[in-house]
Amino acid sequence: MDQITEYILYAFATLFTMVNPLGVMPVYTTMTAKLPSDEARKTALKAVLIAGITLLLFAFTGKFIFDFFHISINGLRIVGGVIFFMAGYDMLQARLIRTKTDKETTHEFVDDISITPLAIPMIAGPGAMTVSIVLMSDAHTVLLKGVLVAVILVVLLITFLVLISSRKIIRKLGESGNKVLTRIMGLIVMVIAVEFVFSGLKPILRDILMIGN
Repeated sequence: MDQITEYILYAFATLFTMVNPLGVMPVYTTMTAKLPSDEARKTALKAVLIAGITLLLFAFTGKFIFDFFHISINGLRIVGGVIFFMAGYDMLQARLIRTKTDKETTHEFVDDISITPLAIPMIAGPGAMTVSIVLMSDAHTVLLKGVLVAVILVVLLITFLVLISSRKIIRKLGESGNKVLTRIMGLIVMVIAVEFVFSGLKPILRDILMIGN
């Protein structure tokens, strides 16, 4: 498998599981239940566009912000891994991700739900933002950076399609089917989390051992 294909698969799997359209779907359906179909579609489109701008902004500027505050990418990998593991554990229990939503936010009236809570923090949550920054730091060529932008756009397109089809999907999957898919995605997120933590720890431990010698 060549480098580009491997990067595409890794970036897509990581970003898709962190955005988790299936996790956003029940909240979107609940909050747009009383809206006409065309208004619900507009809400989904606006939420996805805002989330896309946010993720691309973090992907391209996140490293500069972290450099300014002297935060290393390896440290971000470790913290991101912890966030992913917690998110994956919640998904494995078929619960909504704690870092993304809470009951109070979901059920109270929001002036513009497409911005909050749908775009931020449901679609572009802390995990997805962190993934965007880390994946961009792993993209060492202009081609790979372009690939990452394409992956982000594809994931957001899938998210939009899932949201506008959410009522049909929920009816067909049922509560049990939705929980099974959420658990599978949770397991994938936890595996990715472990990889993130170890990839962040390796360079730090190597530097410590070199200093010790």
